[in-house]
Order: sequence, then structure tokens, then C-alpha cells
Amino acid sequence: MVARCIRGRNAHPVAGLLGGLAAAVLAFCLFAAPALAQGLLPAHFLDFIPEPGTGPARVEADMLFYDSRLDIISAQGGVVMRYGGYTIEADKLSYNQRTGELHAIGNVKMTDAGGNVYDAQNIEVAGGMKEAFLQSLAITTSDGARIEATDVAYSAELKTILTEASYSPCGLCIDEKGRRIGWKVKAARMIYDRESASITLEQPALELLGMQVAWLPWFWFPDPTQPRKQGVRMPSLNYSAERGVSLAVPYFVPLGEDTDLLLSPMLMSRQGVLLAADLTHRFPGFGEITVGASGLYQLDPGAFTHTNVPPTSWRGAIQTSGRFTPAPDWVAGWSFTAFTDNAYLPDYGLAEGQVTNEIYATYLTADIFLDARIQGFRALGDYNLTNDLQQGMTLPWLRFSDVRDLGPGMGRANLTLDILGVHRGDDQIGTFGGVPYVFGNEGNKIHVTAEAAWETQWILPAGVTATPYLGARLDASAYDRTTAPIGGIYPTQSDTSLLSLTPIASMDFRWPLMAQNGLDTILFEPVAQFVYRGSSTTRVGITNDNAQSFVFDDANLFSGNRFTGTDRQETGVRANLGFHSAVNFANGGWLDVTAGQSFHLAGLNAMAVPDEVQVGTSTCLGGMVSCFVAGARGGYGPLEAAGKIQLGTSFGVRRAGLGAKYAADGYSARLGYQFIAADAALGTVEEHEIGGDVGVPIVDYWTANGGLDYDLSAGAWTEARAGLTYNDGFLTFGLNSTFKPGSFGVGVTFNLLGPTGDPAL
Repeated sequence: MVARCIRGRNAHPVAGLLGGLAAAVLAFCLFAAPALAQGLLPAHFLDFIPEPGTGPARVEADMLFYDSRLDIISAQGGVVMRYGGYTIEADKLSYNQRTGELHAIGNVKMTDAGGNVYDAQNIEVAGGMKEAFLQSLAITTSDGARIEATDVAYSAELKTILTEASYSPCGLCIDEKGRRIGWKVKAARMIYDRESASITLEQPALELLGMQVAWLPWFWFPDPTQPRKQGVRMPSLNYSAERGVSLAVPYFVPLGEDTDLLLSPMLMSRQGVLLAADLTHRFPGFGEITVGASGLYQLDPGAFTHTNVPPTSWRGAIQTSGRFTPAPDWVAGWSFTAFTDNAYLPDYGLAEGQVTNEIYATYLTADIFLDARIQGFRALGDYNLTNDLQQGMTLPWLRFSDVRDLGPGMGRANLTLDILGVHRGDDQIGTFGGVPYVFGNEGNKIHVTAEAAWETQWILPAGVTATPYLGARLDASAYDRTTAPIGGIYPTQSDTSLLSLTPIASMDFRWPLMAQNGLDTILFEPVAQFVYRGSSTTRVGITNDNAQSFVFDDANLFSGNRFTGTDRQETGVRANLGFHSAVNFANGGWLDVTAGQSFHLAGLNAMAVPDEVQVGTSTCLGGMVSCFVAGARGGYGPLEAAGKIQLGTSFGVRRAGLGAKYAADGYSARLGYQFIAADAALGTVEEHEIGGDVGVPIVDYWTANGGLDYDLSAGAWTEARAGLTYNDGFLTFGLNSTFKPGSFGVGVTFNLLGPTGDPAL
């Protein structure tokens, strides 16, 4: 179940707070309070009383009196007072300019600079504008939300107390047909205590569509807008089969002005107590250091059924990071995590994916980029030491780039440097469809790449643009294994070194032709690109660690080097021919198309040289004439579509994709299609799938949704979806079901939306 309270960017402080209360009440009932309450409270709740001395008070009224001895302004009848960016209207008003005491009586209306309107019967302000009491308060915010309370007692130093308070983002929450919509939160009393940085709700209740659905006798939570106040932070209550019911109660301790300690104990019904702590120390203007640790003694180690991680009682982790700005334009730091096993952090919801341990330094200006890192990678999940050894370490990884304009008509000079050192403790191998792959080689490897180039742009007769590029690339590589080369069906790689120099020259010609037919505008741009890379060495990195895959399509049709990393490079002479066209129609429609082919004219074709990751195999660029590739995108009103295609030299379809979507008047539709031909050289089978979703409004705010994914190659459906959703712009909920062969799942969505519907979490 998903429950969120969403607040608009321009929500008023009171609206934000009470919107947070609604989220807190509902989230507490649904065991999701921590995620919802954090980040929703304003920095200065109900702080609308202006400070004295912010400017003179201007008062207009039918009758106006001024006591110069006491410095008191009194007004009666049609009173309008402007002070500190606020406008106050009332039947009667008395204002002491010495003490800041203000009494506004009868039909009081106050408007702030943001356009929020406060309606009250009486307003009393005392104590130098630091304390206030409002009767029968009703606030209409600039975005349409409404806050009401029978009375409000306000003290800037201590507390704000709202009696019989309510908040609704949808105003009165009645649409133009008289139907109840949206949601409202109510509380008999709401107390915001600045001293303890906490909020207390007495008898909070949540209404949906005018009906009360949740109620609590009492609820307390910390104010997340005061992050350095000592005390309990938002507790969380969760459940999982492996951990049981778990309750986490963070406690924050400011040890000093620049030092914080966050204690995060978690009590679990099945696994016991997990203790966690994070210590952060800040160096003002320089950086900060964070050290964290967590661990537990598992009561039921067998609850986690991992294949590669054996059950154990003691589990834990230590984490540390730092980030500093030691000099202008420099950033340096580190991040390091150590744990008892790879599955510990995801098992207890502390981290997912991958851990990157690194030390780094980065320098960045308008012309120069320098980044140096030493990195180690560890996958999180059901992995063991063998998996860790297969993860490469960068020892080091250094990148440098300097781009300089040489002056008017002189062009631009580029210098790039990439030094990649890789250490791997074990080979990372796999077999797909009988085809061997080596994703990483055991041993040590260093690859230095340096490229210097000059480029400029010329405008030729008839508007043809020519972009010349002259450069040279130097590659120096060395690789040594620390164990015997792997055998069997896998390619072997033994110790070797390499030194290569590649001269580079290219010329890019484009002829932009534009035509107008009334309000229609058409751009047609033929492109002819010629690239020379004078080397017969394509596997410049010896082993391939960073250029492991690419797909030839319209996105890289006009590219001088299509490999994604430095360990491979294109070679020989190649011509890339095609066009780009863009059309803007008078009716608001648009179309963008790119298409063409690539031709290898001379020299060694790098795309005909496969490596241990099968890059170069079946790329459609290995012969003299490539596949024909095209891509198109377009739209008209609520309809948008995009497609790509790759045609072989005999015009057979090798790859194709199509996507389209439509949304208007509550109706929605999505269509997706993909085809990838089988390739025995890669060990892949044919992928031929189609899928789509539709949404149809049925009554009022209700929409029926359905979808289906179908495998055309297998002649069978792979997934079906169906659901029913309610959405009135302030409240969304729905029931969605997913069907797969042999399985069935149901999901519930529930969202509370603010006046603008913008996410706050």
C-alpha cells in the first residue's frame, strides 16, 4: 500500500503544517508515518505577525483618533490598516505603536503579501507583536486551501495552539455539482511547541469525501523543520516476513554547534534489536565528516534464505564519508563501507544496489576539468567473496579535459587525458546461448589515453556549414594476469602491453535548407561526414572494461567513434551519410526525423573485430555498407509518438521499436512495440513483443484502466493489468491487479494531494 501527502510548492505555512497533520494521522494508521511527516512542516508556523519597527502604520477609517501622549491609534468604521506588508480590515481597531499591542475587533480580514486571506472575528496582539489571540479564524490561501479554527493562541517564543482546527486543500471541498471531493483533517486541539520542537494532536481525524475514516485519541511527532533540536525524530513502524514487526525510534543529539549524533535503534519481533548511530562533524566553510555504524545479534538467522550468504547471528556494518572544498574550484572526499556480509544492508532496509568505496578529488572551471579517483565496488544482495573478487577496482581512474577557444576565426583546441587502472581478483564470465562472454579479466591492467585536437566551423557558399577536426590519440596499455589464463570455451588473455598512436581527421558537411508555407516551417539538413582514424589497432585497452556494448541507431549515426569507452576505438576511413529534418506545423504539430547509413571505405574496420565481451559482433557495421537506421519523433495535441528502425543490407528488419501515447479529457492510451532479431553469434533469441495500456473515464472522477503485454514470438501473453482509480485532483485511490502466467497480484494506491498537486516527497 502506498500512502502519500503531497503539498504544493506555494502552500501557506498553516496549510503545510495541517496538511502534514493529515498525512501524519493517516500514515500512523497505515504504519507509514515517518515517510509522510518529514519535510512537510513550514520553517515558521503561523509566523504572520510582523515585527515592530518594520515601517510606519497607515490607517484609514470613517473615524480616526490619535493619542500623541500614549502613541495610540484608534479607528472605527471601515478600518483599513497597512503595516509590514499586511493589510488588516476590521470594524474597530486600536494600535499602540510603542508596545506593539493591536486589537482588531469585528469582521477582521487580514491579507498578506502572498495573497493569503485571514478571516477572524477578533485579533489581539500583545508583547511587542510576539503574542496573538485570534477568534473564529478562517484562512483562505492563495492557492485555494482553507484553514479554520474556533480560536488560535500564538506565542513566537513558546507555543501555538489551535482549537477545533481543520485543514482542507480543496477549500470547502464541494465541486460545481455539489458533490463532496478531496480530504480534510481535523483536531480538537493542535499544539505546536517550539521549545521541544514537537507537534501534539488531540483527537485527530481524517475525512475523505466528507466521511471520517481515521481517528486517534492522541498523536505526537517531532517538527522536522528544526533538524538540530535534541529529541525523538519521527518513529517508523513496518513489517516484513524476515524481520517481523519492526519499530524504529531515532533520537537526535546535537553534541556541539558543528557536531550531531543520530541514534537509530530498531526493535524487531523476529530478529531482536538493531542498534545504529551516525556521527557528523562539520567544518564551516570547509566540509564535513560522517561516521556510522550498525549491528545486531539475529534471533532467527534462518529467516533470510540466501544461497551465497550463510546464516549467522552477528551482522553489522561501518560506514564513513567526507566531503571538503580545500581550495577554490576543488572538491575532495571519500566514501567507505565495510560489512559482515553483502546481504546485511538490504536485508534491514539500510541500502540497496551497490556500494562504491572511493577516494576522489575534482577540479572544475569554465575551461578545465580534472577528476581523480580510486574506487572499489561491492554488490549488495545474495553475493559472497567470489562475487566481490569479480568486481573490478579502479587503481586509479584519472580524467582531464582542457578546452580553449583560440580567438575569432581560429577555432578551438581540445586536450583530454584518461588513465584507467583496473585490478580484478577473479574472472567474471558467462555463457549465453552457447556463446562465451568475459566481462572482466583477473589481474592488473593500466590504460592511458591522451587525445589532442583542433576544430572549427566554416560557413561555405549556399549556407553549407563545414566542421573540420584534426587530432591525434595516444594509447599505452599493459595487462598482466596473476593466475593462469582461463581455458575451455572462453577466450584466453595473457600478459601483454601495447603502444599505439592514432592520427584523426574528419570533416562534417551540413546544408540546412529551410522553407515556410504559411505558418508551417520545414528544416531539411543533408549531412555528409567523413572520418579518418589511421590505426590498425582497435583493442587499445587490451581487455575491455569500459566499452562493452552499443547499438547502432540514429542517435550515433553521425559519430566519429561509437564505442562507449576508451578500451576500444574505431579505425580506418568511414563515411556517414544521411539527413536530419524538423517540421513545425501551423496547427501545433511537430515532426523530427534522422536517417542514414555508414560506409567503411578503407583500412581495418574495428567493428569487424570482436572481443571477449562480443563487442563488434553483429553490430551491423562490420562490412563495407552498414544497416540503414532511422528514428522519428512527433506529436499533435495530446498525441505523441516515436519510432526507430534498423534495416539490414538486404532490407530485412534487424531492430524496430515504436511507442505512442495519448492523453485528453480523462482518456489515456499507451502503445509499445519492440522487435530484435535472433542472433546466433551473440547467443540471443528473437524478441518480438507488443504491449499497451488504456484508461477510460466511466463516471464522475472514476477511471477504468487495463493493459496487456504479448510475446509475439512465443504466441503467448506475458502480463495483463486491470484497475479502477478515483481522482478528483485532491484525493486519489485505486485498486490495481496484475496477472502473469502462474501468478496474480493486487496493489492499492492512495494519495493525498495539495492544492497544486505537486509532490512534496
